[in-house]
Amino acid sequence: MEDDALNKDEKQRKDSLKSAKDAANGDGGGGGGDGGDIVLKPKMTLVNGITVIVGSIIGSGIFVSPTGVLINTGSVNMSLIVWILSGLFSMVGAYCYAELGTMIKKSGADYAYIMETFGPFLAFIRLWIECMIVRPCSQAIVALTFSVYVLKPFFPECQPPEDAARLLAVCCILVLTFINCWDVKWATAVQDIFTYAKLLALFIIIGAGAYYLFQGNTEHFTFDNTKTEVTSLALSFYSGLFAYNGWNYLNFIIEELKDPVKNLPRAIAISCTLVTVVYVFTNVSFYTILSPEEVLGSEAVAVTFADRVFGMFAWTIPVFVALSTFGAVNGILLTSSRLFYAGACEGQMPEILTMIQIQRLTPTPAVLIMALLSMLYLTVSDIFALINYVGFATWLSIGAAVLCLPWLRWKQPKLNRPIKVNLIFPILYLIATVFVTVVPMIASPVETGYGCLMILSSIPVYFIFIAWRNKPKWFNRSMGKLGLCRWNQQYHQLSGTASCSTEMGGKFIRTLSGIVPFHSFHSLIRIPFPKCELFVEASLKPFPTRNVSLRSAILV
Repeated sequence: MEDDALNKDEKQRKDSLKSAKDAANGDGGGGGGDGGDIVLKPKMTLVNGITVIVGSIIGSGIFVSPTGVLINTGSVNMSLIVWILSGLFSMVGAYCYAELGTMIKKSGADYAYIMETFGPFLAFIRLWIECMIVRPCSQAIVALTFSVYVLKPFFPECQPPEDAARLLAVCCILVLTFINCWDVKWATAVQDIFTYAKLLALFIIIGAGAYYLFQGNTEHFTFDNTKTEVTSLALSFYSGLFAYNGWNYLNFIIEELKDPVKNLPRAIAISCTLVTVVYVFTNVSFYTILSPEEVLGSEAVAVTFADRVFGMFAWTIPVFVALSTFGAVNGILLTSSRLFYAGACEGQMPEILTMIQIQRLTPTPAVLIMALLSMLYLTVSDIFALINYVGFATWLSIGAAVLCLPWLRWKQPKLNRPIKVNLIFPILYLIATVFVTVVPMIASPVETGYGCLMILSSIPVYFIFIAWRNKPKWFNRSMGKLGLCRWNQQYHQLSGTASCSTEMGGKFIRTLSGIVPFHSFHSLIRIPFPKCELFVEASLKPFPTRNVSLRSAILV
């Protein structure tokens, strides 16, 4: 009986090795690719890059944010100026990110830049807030907006039932999770299609607005009732910048972009310019028909505009808004999962998040975790409050990433910089960042206090799970059962026990006590072996049979 079990285990082991070998050679399901590396492959073209940025920026913001900008500026003309300045502000930040992205070609964007420049502690604070609060909250909110617009035609006289909206939001997240786990090309195709749909909706609004503008409907374009308080202007920029949020998302998946040195700056420049022009003309269109009072009294400005202009076809705009938010959920999921993956590769997230599905070459565990967190936040009664509490932290972290640019110019002047930005741009961006973060913090001290507490919650997590090197065995064993164990802060000498496996060209390591991983911040394959599980690095170069010092030896 025992012999049969051993033979069965041995057969499973050989079958697993054969499957892994086929994947590394590029056979079966498109895995591997060139050179046998199991890594995130560059599959995204320039057009895909543009649609990722445009699709991530244009979510629900342009359809609802005009109210937030107008209420804090007081006049139509000043609100249009804020929209233009918000777009220029985003362009300057994106220009700075173009240098950082082509210089530090790692997924993770500002997290990777802060890690390279200021070290793991500040990078982890950024990672913690973004992964645990900002991204899943944002995705939950946008998915909820999608469900509300889908259900609105069925409940024209009232708000849709809250439970129904949340369940539909869960369905939206689950569908997109499957797509993102199945194939990056599927995810980018969804992004392309829904980006075109949302741009079509906005072009329809702009076309209608242009018609009425040429008819002479210009009575609302004045500076009457303009507010001059600094705090009000800063809060108006908050609403405007919320609508532009997402301009840095392509940097999160730069490893999957073809020819990033050429395509990253092009995608950023084209998409940011396009979005700014579309946003400004969309707002102009709104005010050709709607008065400031009507805009302030509307929960969804685009729907109110459609009711006034399109008559029996007004239902098309809520449909387009739903399509827009669906594409935005996909963009957040596509890029945020790569942030989890990047954090795990740096040893600041659980090891399982570094794994890539070997046939599909997608970071499936990271996608699933992001989706799970978003669905958990859908159970919170007031998820909008959470995102407001840490909103200033997002801009602070982006400002810290832009600070990396002049800092690295000073500390590491010899780094290869395919794009070199004039230093006046990061300086201007940093000054503007201080303005849009510090002033609202003074104006809303209670919300700022809650946000600071959420940020400070990352400190004990960092010191317990990452900085604490000599953890007791019972702690490591307990965390290992939860998939949270990281031993990559220690080196384990396997004296006299390590030898190369010849079954895949010396890319595996076998020990007398079983199989242990050799991990170097790349993608891992999990293969079952008798009495243990193997994490295999499929892109290692062959090495001679000898004693080796292994990093990240996670015995399971």
